[in-house]
Amino acid sequence: MLSANIQAGSSTRGYHDYVARSWSHVLPAGNKRGALDKIARLAGEHDIVGLQESDPGSLRSGFTNQTHYLAQRGGFDYWSHQPNRSVGGFASSANALLSKLEPVDITDHPLPGRIAGRGVLMARFGDGDDGLTVAIAHLSLGATSRRSQVAFIAELLHGHRNAVLMGDFNCVADRPEMALLYQRTHLQPPASCVPTFPSWRPNRAIDHILVSGSLQLQEMRALPAAASDHLALSIELDVPQQALRAATLN
Repeated sequence: MLSANIQAGSSTRGYHDYVARSWSHVLPAGNKRGALDKIARLAGEHDIVGLQESDPGSLRSGFTNQTHYLAQRGGFDYWSHQPNRSVGGFASSANALLSKLEPVDITDHPLPGRIAGRGVLMARFGDGDDGLTVAIAHLSLGATSRRSQVAFIAELLHGHRNAVLMGDFNCVADRPEMALLYQRTHLQPPASCVPTFPSWRPNRAIDHILVSGSLQLQEMRALPAAASDHLALSIELDVPQQALRAATLN
């Protein structure tokens, strides 16, 4: 599995780029197509991929649905996205799923918060209560909004025995608000955290892939997502046969 905040294909190689290259967040210039091709090659090595900040088709992406483009280039038969935020048609953002396995159900939910525009995308694989549930989210910067968002996600995942929650949490895994996930769901605190931000000198572990105790996580690595300001997280996960026919996911 892979989780990646792809920054809509924009390039950020230092804090100065947030100002010097701010135009890339509203204009289609820059080698975004080349960045997407690199991300597609990385994504294609995995079975299930969760994306954050994938542009669903606005000016800055040249009106390209980036999730669809990555699905085609990465060899994924199934894809879905959840557009969350649009800035006057210049820039849009979405959570997204790429999968080589057919989900039996996909739902999306807006998340609470002081400012609208955050959401969680959920996909279910396999049948019954033992099926695998994969949720993709991008949480707020503020702790108060994050707390309400985490509580909402905990309610959604409560009772799902085989669950994965991945995304950009904008906080470390042991923040007080994160405790709700470990208390109310089968998700476990990570045994170790890998710094993912900023990508050019990672010192903060704010991107996570949390898994239920029934799922065996074999390895976690941080990998470049082209020139995004976040590194991507890659894991190998052993899934019980009753949750999914394929026993090992990349």
